[in-house]
Amino acid sequence: MTTSISYNPLDWATIVDPYPVYAELRARAPVSWHEQMQSWVLTRYRDCREVLRNHELWARDLRRVGADVPDERMNIQYQDPPEQARLRALVINAMRAPDTRDICRRARPDLEGHFERLRDRDEFDLMSEVAAPLALQITCDLVGVEPPALETYVRIFEGLTRRMDSGLEPSHTEPGEEVGLELHAMMKAWFTNTRLPGMIASLRESPHTKTMPDTYVRNTVSAVFNASYSTVYASTGAVVLTLLQHPRVLDQLRDRSLMATGVAELIRFCSPAQGTSRVATERTKIGDTTIEQGEAVVTLFAAANRDPEYFAQPDELILDRSPNQHLGFGWGPHICAGAQLATDWLYELIDFLNERPSALTLAGEPRYMRSATLRNLAALPVSLRP
Repeated sequence: MTTSISYNPLDWATIVDPYPVYAELRARAPVSWHEQMQSWVLTRYRDCREVLRNHELWARDLRRVGADVPDERMNIQYQDPPEQARLRALVINAMRAPDTRDICRRARPDLEGHFERLRDRDEFDLMSEVAAPLALQITCDLVGVEPPALETYVRIFEGLTRRMDSGLEPSHTEPGEEVGLELHAMMKAWFTNTRLPGMIASLRESPHTKTMPDTYVRNTVSAVFNASYSTVYASTGAVVLTLLQHPRVLDQLRDRSLMATGVAELIRFCSPAQGTSRVATERTKIGDTTIEQGEAVVTLFAAANRDPEYFAQPDELILDRSPNQHLGFGWGPHICAGAQLATDWLYELIDFLNERPSALTLAGEPRYMRSATLRNLAALPVSLRP
């Protein structure tokens, strides 16, 4: 038997601070049925990680439970092992071709240039004026294409982000499909025309890619492109806001020995990714709750990352926390495609903030996008002071 707790992921109070309701769900209803999403909601770390790990029992690919999904809509994010394995290996190798640390280092002068351009302003929006253009630049460098117009891609990103919440807001489905088609058209043109080094060039030159349907490969790169942009963009906002709210943390990170564990801890503490879904391939149980074949579960990463059963003092930033097997980017074969790029970017960003002679300060109230799957800042007003 489960306890029912009112949980509306799109309620503004929950978007601004979801952690109190996550704590209540973990304590009173760690496996709870959500009528609107028609899903079981999981908030304990052990349950979430097991679902993400066990791809035999918990499917991402809805065809495994009888859904009709056209082949032309498939990509590796919607497939499960072993079918996913061949293209996943190609994609991982293609993403390694351009060194992600080097990509982030190359973006450093542009980061400095944005701050120099904005330094005399009383205030500016970090999200639209710094995070968005840099996330697009870094992602295009990874994939190997010339950046599209920023306003065009921001619109695509916002439509795709809202589409992830279509179970809560069905009206988001059609606009999300429309911008998805825009991205696919851009990707098709890039595969034809780009000659820049990067992920597309690596895939196009691989003899193994030629054995796979073109749409499957392009859909996968489209998924990687948006995942990389959204993860770099949203993580920039989340981490900078956290550092502004905890100024001692930035100072502590001057100690280079804390950088790796410190960045991992920041991702655990404030990762924008809130969760993902899976479907049971057979009747099973989570704790005392029976999950029927074909029923969906939502694994709430952000709730699992504050689980006191696994993380001591979960609501505190502990920069040398170890071990720290957080779920900030998911877990298992469907871990976020932008995870390494975002992690490398956060190293570069934190170094930059610590080296600046002018301190960054909050200049107003942060504003969140109304989205549930990705808890994402829409605006972060800041200022620079000597």
